[in-house]
Amino acid sequence: MKILVLAKPGRFQRINEGAAELSQYQFCYADFGASDQEILQAGRDAEVMIADPMLPVSRELIAQMPLLKMIHSEGVAFNRIDLQAARERNIYVCNCKGMNASAVAEHAIMLMLGLLRYVCAGNRAVLEGRQITFKNRLMADGNLKELADCTIGLVGFGDIAKEVARFAHTLGARVIYYDVYRAAPEMESACHVTYRDEAAMLAEADIVSLHLPVTPQTAGRVNRAFLSRMKRGSYLINTARGDLVDNEALADALVSGHLAGAGLDTVAPEPVTLDNPLLMAPEHIQEKIIYSCHLGGITDSSFRRGYQMIWSDIKRIAEGLRPERVVNGL
Repeated sequence: MKILVLAKPGRFQRINEGAAELSQYQFCYADFGASDQEILQAGRDAEVMIADPMLPVSRELIAQMPLLKMIHSEGVAFNRIDLQAARERNIYVCNCKGMNASAVAEHAIMLMLGLLRYVCAGNRAVLEGRQITFKNRLMADGNLKELADCTIGLVGFGDIAKEVARFAHTLGARVIYYDVYRAAPEMESACHVTYRDEAAMLAEADIVSLHLPVTPQTAGRVNRAFLSRMKRGSYLINTARGDLVDNEALADALVSGHLAGAGLDTVAPEPVTLDNPLLMAPEHIQEKIIYSCHLGGITDSSFRRGYQMIWSDIKRIAEGLRPERVVNGL
C-alpha cells in the first residue's frame, strides 16, 4: 500500500524513526506548502494520505487521486480537508482525536497561572530593575490569586476541556462548564465539574477557557456580547482556535478594564501580523496578555500518540476494514 505524507519536513521521519510500519508500506512525500500538481506528481496513486492539519486538501486534489481510500489528519483538526468531496467518493477522513488533550490542557493551566501571577509583567520588571516596586504594588493591591481561589468556566467539554477540569480540580479550583450537549452525570462527577447555561457560566467564572472547534456557528463566537457577559475582572484563555475570538472586541475589553487579562496560544489570522488589534493595543495593556506561539498541542508526546492512532487506522484500511476515527460520516 502506498502512503502519501504531507507534513513539515523531517517531522514524520523523526517521530517514526524505527517504526515497524516504515518497512511495511511504500511512502512518498510532498513538502509543506507544495502545490496540488506537486503533490500529485509525488503521490497521485497513493491509497492513503497523511496530512498536516494546517494544509488544505481540496476537492480538486481529491478528484485526481483515483486510488485514495483514506485521508488522515496528522492532528486533531480536519477543517481544511474537503469532507464532502471525500464522502462523495467514499474516502474516509480521519483525525487523531484526543492525541494532544493532556498537552493542551497543561498549556491552558500554564496560561492561567501565568496571568494570575503576572509572569510576563514580573519578568519585565526584573529586567528593568523594578522588581521590588512591582512586588510591593501587587502586595498593596492584593491582586495575587491562587488557582484555588478561582472558578474556572469551560466553554465546550471535549477531550481537552475534560483534562483541564481534572488538572484544575487537583489544584483546588472550582470548575463549571457549558456545552451544547450536557455530559452524563457520571462524567461530570469523574471530572469534578458542574453544568451551567452559558450566561450563568460567564457570570460566575473568574477564568473562561475556550475549548471549541471552528465551525460556521462558532467562528467569532467570543464577540462584544459574549465578553460583556463575562464577570468584570475575569480572564480569557484561548488554546483552541484564534478564529473563535473577535480580536478588536477583546482588545477593547482589556483596554476598558472589563477583563483583567487574556492568555492566548492562538490568535487569528495565523501567523499573527503586527497590525492585529491586540498587538496594537496600548503598551500597558500588553502586560495583561500572554501570547504563546500555538505550542499547546505540538509536544513530541502528542505526535507520538497521534501516529499510534494513524498506524492503527492504516492497518485497518490495509485489512479492508473501516478505520476507527472517521469524521466525515462514512
